[in-house]
Amino acid sequence: MNTTAMTALTVTPLGFIPDLKNATLVPFNETACENWKEIHHLVFHVANICFAVGLVIPTTLNLHMIFLRGLLTIGCALFIIWATLYRCALDIMIWNSVFLVVNLLHFIYLLYKRRPIKIEKELSSLYRRMFEPLHVPPELFQRLTGQFCNIQTLKTGQAYAAEDKTSVDDRLSILLKGKMKVSYRGHFLHNIYPCAFIDSPEFRSTQMNRGEKFQVTIIADDNCKFLCWSRERLTYFLETEPFLYEIFKYLIGKDITNKLYSLNDPTLNDKASKKIDRQPSLCSQLSVMQMRNSIASTSDSEDGLQMFLRGTSSASSLRNNQQEFYNAYGVSRLQHDVFC
Repeated sequence: MNTTAMTALTVTPLGFIPDLKNATLVPFNETACENWKEIHHLVFHVANICFAVGLVIPTTLNLHMIFLRGLLTIGCALFIIWATLYRCALDIMIWNSVFLVVNLLHFIYLLYKRRPIKIEKELSSLYRRMFEPLHVPPELFQRLTGQFCNIQTLKTGQAYAAEDKTSVDDRLSILLKGKMKVSYRGHFLHNIYPCAFIDSPEFRSTQMNRGEKFQVTIIADDNCKFLCWSRERLTYFLETEPFLYEIFKYLIGKDITNKLYSLNDPTLNDKASKKIDRQPSLCSQLSVMQMRNSIASTSDSEDGLQMFLRGTSSASSLRNNQQEFYNAYGVSRLQHDVFC
């Protein structure tokens, strides 16, 4: 080791304290900020303000993602203007152009998802009365009614279904306008009013059995208009939409219960039926809990149901219609689906 190399090494004796006051700071490189540069143009600061505001928007705000993407888009556009007109920085302009395109596409997509869904005038009352209270989104209702169903009409006196002739496998329908009359072997059972299923008992009772026929006759009592689904395609669609599948189970079960209750008052008018339909269930009118307890306390479910009906104040008027209803729609399946 030569003397030149030795002089490069410095030995600090113990107890030596360096003089920090007289020491001079040597910059690490030539780009150290000895003097601050001038403030950037106002466009630069407005762009950063847009970024800051967008990032502090609370997530509890309903449209926070739209506001966030919108502000990020504006900020990127201002950065492009600043980099192009005031800094001549090609790299800043290119990167912010990429960010602008990404955020703009997200912004457009979010606006598209929030677009108002236009429901057909003929179906708007059906949606408001049956599906909107159950929080079915308008776009889901539009998918349900726009792909594999159609609106059909019947004139007064025309039959929707004939007893022992019409197959139950083809369709499921909801009455939109008018009134229908249901009878069994010439005996009147009940009426069907708008926003009610026409053939819900058949749909529920024959889900596992194909090739069966209607056991009742359904005739248009007025000029009627109804929404009709292809049963096979509707079943396939509901299997892909679990939420809507549960909604249909509830609506069909409730509709069957309404029809059973209407046997107590065959002259039930449309105004009264609407009042019933707005209620979450008919347990208070039918004392369904008491009925279920009566059924559970006996080995024969039909005998238990008849015991309950005999104990009600209107048992004499109910028993005949009740038996006809069971004969028409199937006793065992209906009891299981409605009351259990």
